[in-house]
Amino acid sequence: MAVESEKRRRDEYSEATRRALLAAARRLFSEQGYQATGIEAVAQATRVTRGALYHHFDDKRALFDAVVMELQAECAAMVQARARTVSGRWERLSAGIDAYLDACLDPAYRRLAIQESPVVLGLARHREIDEAYPLGLFIAALNGLRRDGEIDFADTDLLSRMLAAMINEVALLLPDADDPRRLRDHAHEVMVRALGAFRRPVSPATPPRA
Repeated sequence: MAVESEKRRRDEYSEATRRALLAAARRLFSEQGYQATGIEAVAQATRVTRGALYHHFDDKRALFDAVVMELQAECAAMVQARARTVSGRWERLSAGIDAYLDACLDPAYRRLAIQESPVVLGLARHREIDEAYPLGLFIAALNGLRRDGEIDFADTDLLSRMLAAMINEVALLLPDADDPRRLRDHAHEVMVRALGAFRRPVSPATPPRA
């Protein structure tokens, strides 16, 4: 019993250290950028040794990878939560896009998950993480609409990627925008209208016979 209790304490301490490292790295990466942030600075900010940091992460790139995954997981959770507040597939899709654009307003998310991730991690890994979280939700939503016959376009994977690229372009424009919130609102309108072009028209109900 004492051995199990001691192991549990060690595991809890290890997880707490890992969480603290991620929090410090996230703050420093977002403030200074990946290249300007050293491993030593992250260790000092967390008050642990370099050895303790390397116990959890192989190198700075692995630490950055974990930070991006955390950001994307949080973004996906926010998208899902917003979508659940409305009913109807198209309404949920619109609400999800709205939530993702809100995430793009966050400087840390925009800098790390959109700007630096493809450069630091490479396009393949960047896309892998994106598809596991926000882009994966977008693709799943469009696939659901296509299966139900509500989208008149077969390649929903391509459609998802092209529309996601539009959103990411908007995210890059936000820092220099005179009114980021207004730009974000216009971007949402563009996305909804663009998706509407692929929406299958609803057939009018057949009038009852006399």
